[in-house]
Amino acid sequence: MNDIEEKLWNYIDGHCTAEEEQLISHLIDTNEMYKQMYTELLRLNTEFKAIDLDEPSMAFTYNVMEAIRTEAALKPLKSAVNKHIIWAIGAFFAVSICALLVLMLASINWQQTGHVAINLPQFKMPPIQQYMSNNIMRGFLLFDMVLGLYVLDTYLRKKLNSKQQ
Repeated sequence: MNDIEEKLWNYIDGHCTAEEEQLISHLIDTNEMYKQMYTELLRLNTEFKAIDLDEPSMAFTYNVMEAIRTEAALKPLKSAVNKHIIWAIGAFFAVSICALLVLMLASINWQQTGHVAINLPQFKMPPIQQYMSNNIMRGFLLFDMVLGLYVLDTYLRKKLNSKQQ
């Protein structure tokens, strides 16, 4: 829609200020292009007003809304976790396990027969006994149990949903 049409629609709809209205009425009287466009838009406006729009029945609206609701309910929710992140975490743990395995195999004395001795470098562990009280261990086990039950519930729900479809 160009600027002329917009001004004329505002004039027809009565959305102009008094100054704009006077300017547009003067342009309609003096300019042939404005006059022609104004008569076309005025005729179109009267045709729009003559159209009788029927509203759909309440049952139709309800049926459409129910169809949309059931369609949305049937679609499974997509996880927002990026698969590349999962692969990166898995790769990190795989590399860590391989590094520990190589370190263990490299520290074995293969020349010795009988009793196999593993000569691992001596690492000093921090004293964690003071932090590992009985209540902390119980809390940790409780958290692990709740997390395990949640994972089991999610697995069983997915299995049940796949059987129903």
